[in-house]
Amino acid sequence: MTQKPIPLPESQELLASQSKTWAGLTSIEERRAAWRTYAATMSRPVPENLRVNDAVVPAPEFNVPVRIYRHRDAESPLPCIMYMHGGGFMMGDLDTSDSVAWGLADLTGAQVVSVDYRLTPEHPFPAAFNDSWAVLCHIHANPELYDADPNRLAVAGDSAGAKLSAGLSLKARDTGEVSLKAVAMIYGNGGFDIETESARIYAEGYGLTSVNSKKYAAMLFPDNRYDDDPYAWPIRATSHANLAPTLVHTAEMDPGRDSARQYAAKLVMAGVVTTYRDAKGLVHGFMRSRFTGPASKIEFAEICAFLRHHLFPVSS
Repeated sequence: MTQKPIPLPESQELLASQSKTWAGLTSIEERRAAWRTYAATMSRPVPENLRVNDAVVPAPEFNVPVRIYRHRDAESPLPCIMYMHGGGFMMGDLDTSDSVAWGLADLTGAQVVSVDYRLTPEHPFPAAFNDSWAVLCHIHANPELYDADPNRLAVAGDSAGAKLSAGLSLKARDTGEVSLKAVAMIYGNGGFDIETESARIYAEGYGLTSVNSKKYAAMLFPDNRYDDDPYAWPIRATSHANLAPTLVHTAEMDPGRDSARQYAAKLVMAGVVTTYRDAKGLVHGFMRSRFTGPASKIEFAEICAFLRHHLFPVSS
């Protein structure tokens, strides 16, 4: 019998924390509450050098709550990273993603706008995508409200947020309404493939499971109306050419790893400036381990370095 791969100790601690808070839960509200508890145990307070403000972005379908992070002594206007949290499109909010969002602002020096998009199953696709697109367009059209440089915008997201980032990159290219300098996809992909090797090897026991990935997709797409929509399934787009420089950053021990690799390959074949990085020995969600785990800290720094390079090209 083949022995299952063993994650690094910092990922084992993360998995233990997940198991402790998630055991035996079934309802949507129970799981959302457990996610908030889990996120709180893995988070740290916002550093004193950052300023944080909450706001609401008026959008056609929903007034979207956002949280804005920037260095207190930063000059204006700043490059801006729009960040979208993970949680299977079913969980997560501005508080559960707080430590990731402020970390991006702290290490990149850019301003970060974190998006509290609508969740499934109450709001299936395209609700979260439309909310995120509306915020991105609002930042671009009203940079003075954010002290942002509209010519230096990036999108970033983890897990579900990574898929949103990929879709937004495609729509930005297709419409020409927004020009992006960079896209960061962290342990997420352009569409989960259950038949890959990673989906088999890491199907269960490593946090995110292949079964739960399918459940999240079923809530996001309760029917097949969007099977041919590239913003719903970025990997199925007819063309990936002329997209912004993209980071595809995977966790080695993640059922969705190979799906992300497939998406990165599509970008490379289309001529997109693509950075692929695999976090060895780590599991889905490793950014939450960066406060105690040395490997996770290094991986998070690499994400920020990619964004900083494309948003501050002169000083990088």
